[in-house]
Amino acid sequence: MKKEKHVNIEKQTEFRNKVKETLKSLIFPVVLSTIILVGVFVVINYQNAPEEEEIIEIHAYAGDDKDIVLENDALKLTMDPSSTQFSVEVKSSHKIWYSNPEGSENDSAALAEEKNKLQSPLLLSYAVETGLETSFNAYAQSILNGIYEIEQGDDYIRVNYSLGNVEKEYVIPPVLTVDNYGKWTASMDAKDSDTVSQYYKKYDINKLGKKDNKEELLANYPALENEVLYILRSNTKENMRKKLQGIFESVGYTYDDYVADQEYDFSEKSSDKPIFNASIIYRLDGDDLVVEVPFNSLEYKKEYPIYTLTPLPYFGAGGKTDEGFMFVPEGGGSLINFNNGKTSQATYYANVYGWDMCLSRDAVVHNTRAYYGVYGIASGNDSFICILEDGRTYASVQADIAGKNHSYNFVNAIYSISQREQYDVGDIANSDVFKYVEKLPDESIVQRYSFISSGSYVDMAKDYGDYLKGKYGDYLKLNEDSNAPVAIEVVGAVDKVKQVVGVPVSRPLRLTTFRETNEIINTLYNEGLTNMSVKMLGWCNGGVRQQILKKIKINPQLGSKKDLRNLCDSANSLGVKLYLNGMTQYEFDSNIFDGFFSYTDAAKFISKERAKLMEYSRTTYSERDDLDPYYLLHTKVAEKMSDNLVAYAQGMNVGAAFENDGRDVSSDFYKKDPQSRESVSKRHEARFKSLDSTKVMINMGNDYAIPYVDFVTNMDLRGSEYTILDECVPFYQIAIHGYIDYTGRPINICGNAEDELLYSAEYGAGLSFSVMKESAFALQKTLYTEYYGSNFDSCHQSIVDIYNRYNKELGHTFNQEMVGHENITDTVSCTEYADGTKVYVNYGYNEYTDGNVTVPARDYKAVK
Repeated sequence: MKKEKHVNIEKQTEFRNKVKETLKSLIFPVVLSTIILVGVFVVINYQNAPEEEEIIEIHAYAGDDKDIVLENDALKLTMDPSSTQFSVEVKSSHKIWYSNPEGSENDSAALAEEKNKLQSPLLLSYAVETGLETSFNAYAQSILNGIYEIEQGDDYIRVNYSLGNVEKEYVIPPVLTVDNYGKWTASMDAKDSDTVSQYYKKYDINKLGKKDNKEELLANYPALENEVLYILRSNTKENMRKKLQGIFESVGYTYDDYVADQEYDFSEKSSDKPIFNASIIYRLDGDDLVVEVPFNSLEYKKEYPIYTLTPLPYFGAGGKTDEGFMFVPEGGGSLINFNNGKTSQATYYANVYGWDMCLSRDAVVHNTRAYYGVYGIASGNDSFICILEDGRTYASVQADIAGKNHSYNFVNAIYSISQREQYDVGDIANSDVFKYVEKLPDESIVQRYSFISSGSYVDMAKDYGDYLKGKYGDYLKLNEDSNAPVAIEVVGAVDKVKQVVGVPVSRPLRLTTFRETNEIINTLYNEGLTNMSVKMLGWCNGGVRQQILKKIKINPQLGSKKDLRNLCDSANSLGVKLYLNGMTQYEFDSNIFDGFFSYTDAAKFISKERAKLMEYSRTTYSERDDLDPYYLLHTKVAEKMSDNLVAYAQGMNVGAAFENDGRDVSSDFYKKDPQSRESVSKRHEARFKSLDSTKVMINMGNDYAIPYVDFVTNMDLRGSEYTILDECVPFYQIAIHGYIDYTGRPINICGNAEDELLYSAEYGAGLSFSVMKESAFALQKTLYTEYYGSNFDSCHQSIVDIYNRYNKELGHTFNQEMVGHENITDTVSCTEYADGTKVYVNYGYNEYTDGNVTVPARDYKAVK
């Protein structure tokens, strides 16, 4: 019996243990299911929760017609409050510049929409989810509607525009008391009284319906607490409001009655139509007009984001009978003459600093780029330049001539405000879908107009140079070069795919060892290239297309660290400036073993996807699937790579050459730490400024970097010679020559060595060459055919001959300002320096003679 009882107890215990184990095993699934259900509940309720409607407060002008004046010792700005157009008088020359062309409302060549634009101090466009873009102008969508206001302070005028097709104001009571409702309806016939009753709802705070929100009603109509009200239904259509206005007007309802009834209405009015607010602030700063558009003044509904914005699109525009030109920042600078007749050519357009690489794209036909934010207009004996001070990373400069859409020649800056990214939703939608940035940064657009009493592009460039010197002070000083600067680009290694145990693997291909580099430097130095700066490419982390620089590893194929140190010491002993080149904004062929984890180290697109980039075909313009993609680095990761490069270069007692910084500027939509393109450019500028003790070399030479670096290579001297352009001029070079050493592309591998040498002579540039010790055959079956002409043994004598002649004729000019330039003919130019030296450049195929000066065909000549 006891045994049976013991057995039963064991069975019960075993059963209880199994139940406990079963319950324990169910805890995690139950908890997980509960979390999922709660999450689903929250998401559903969140998604179904009504979003608070965005209210755009509409401005209204309440001033008079008296001119508004802003004046100082140099300038006088006079604004017409009825149109917000203004004029600026330059007191020293009595030249008057107009914000909008005079008489443009009568332009017979312009359609109505173009006339409205010509009369607008502000243009904008907005876009929707499908990407459809719609243009608004301040004249038609704000000024004619009277929905703007003007505020004048001691030193500014601020114009607050509301732009949109706002609903018309109808003189009908928004709210009526019981007594007033009875009074007005008693005077109507039965039909009209019945119509009114259908559109006014009676509210009694003590007898509300189930759908009525008591708190909201009391907030909008406080009088409800004490009396019954009749309230106009919010969904009353415009045609019915017009009919109601006629009914009330017929029984004697006046505007004064309307104003009195509005006292009962505290509700905020909204509309489904797109409506925008934007403000322009005008200030006079000495001799300059400063124009600002604060981003915090830009208001819009999220379904209608502002896509582009153009302040003062036609400031200084020239008419069909005016003589002058527009200056645009193409290459070193280009001119478009007023009324040049090229009406079949496309509008000039260039992105300041090129493409933002954190904005995805499917194809690339042509990359436009301006490396400085300046444009201008010369009219007769007067001119102005517009310097894009803040927000220029969002800007593109556009210019066009009279005779296309209207009778005016103009140049302006159009700003990309809400950047967007296209989604591929082909499986579920027939149209494109775009996502826009959710929030604008706390920044401003600032344009500075500097007025010059001269119609010369040389004087315009000098004015820009004075601006740079005034802004950057001691960071821009005349250098002490007594010989022409020359940049020697040494190609250390490139990556080449090799078979390793039957598997294709990318490995560094040796082209020039550290010892060979040292020999090349000594050889060139002894043959006259004493003012030499050497950029070492492909010296670490795989080759020219470096892997991420989280840990810098010398390519062992080139030699040891000791060999590199010997190279650096040898260069320093000669006075040759050596720079170690590095890619700091991108990674190539890197993985987690190299320290790269794309989910945390890559920048993010607007969609929050990793910023994976592709190479593009020059034939089809589409993505090249046969080449590996690469990543744009997260802003702070890129900064760390820059720190690593600088630290290594400092350890070797040489300079740092940045392949990308100073040329490329890209935003980063990283969720935890988003960076606008403007903030990234300012971070780059601050970084260059902090590297005072390190020699720095960059490519291209973006304007914000120029004051803080020592050498610029691969500067785009001529740009793209679009047909609409009439002249190429060294505007940027006139501003900076003598203060910074710069070169164009390497002469021996640029594709046209003769042209590049002549460009250098005209633009006051130093010379650049690319060299490697291996022969061109070593580059077969690689992606680096651009270095075919770099073999040192083949180009050595040519480098020495070209440089020594160039240095003999122009070497003494590199510590001087460039003071003059003239395109004498279509093929001959003359550049002048402070000591009187004139450099003639003949691009033609015939000899050129001017008095005692003869310049051979396709050659240059310096005369002092």
